[in-house]
Amino acid sequence: MEGYKRHVKAHLPAGQRHEMDAVDELAERLHRHIEATKLEIAVLHVHGAQSKAIQDHFAKLLRLELGFAEEVVLTPQSGLVTHARPDFFFQLSEGRGVIAEVERGGTITNNHDLKDLWKAHVAPDAHHLFLIVPTNNWKKDGSPRERPFLTVSRRMGAFFGDPRREIDVTSVHVFAY
Repeated sequence: MEGYKRHVKAHLPAGQRHEMDAVDELAERLHRHIEATKLEIAVLHVHGAQSKAIQDHFAKLLRLELGFAEEVVLTPQSGLVTHARPDFFFQLSEGRGVIAEVERGGTITNNHDLKDLWKAHVAPDAHHLFLIVPTNNWKKDGSPRERPFLTVSRRMGAFFGDPRREIDVTSVHVFAY
């Protein structure tokens, strides 16, 4: 699918394959939503726009239709002082869930994508990450400043595919808007 990249651990235990099916279904619905609302998103995603407008757009689907909770404080990792509070969280089962983060201007310039991956890695109740990022960020003159989707997709891929470099996140799904 164009505008979507999926990264999954190289070897999934049998019990997680069913969970992965549920996560893939959520991902498919999110991707369809992005495709169906491209024109609405284009009006919202302009130079100088507030990130909250983009997050509110995705909240309509994630919170109202798919059942994600908004800005839930996750269980802190033992030994770490963290109060991870993702944009959205979906509980798959007891102690297992999906974090969804909506990014905009600081996606790669401020490494928000890597911070979101770290959040999913250290949170004991988060095992999947949905990163919703711009295809392009814009300059004032309307030309592309950077292309977060391509960069984020490549960076996330570095943590998957080889058990030696994999982290404690079962899957990362990167969506372009």
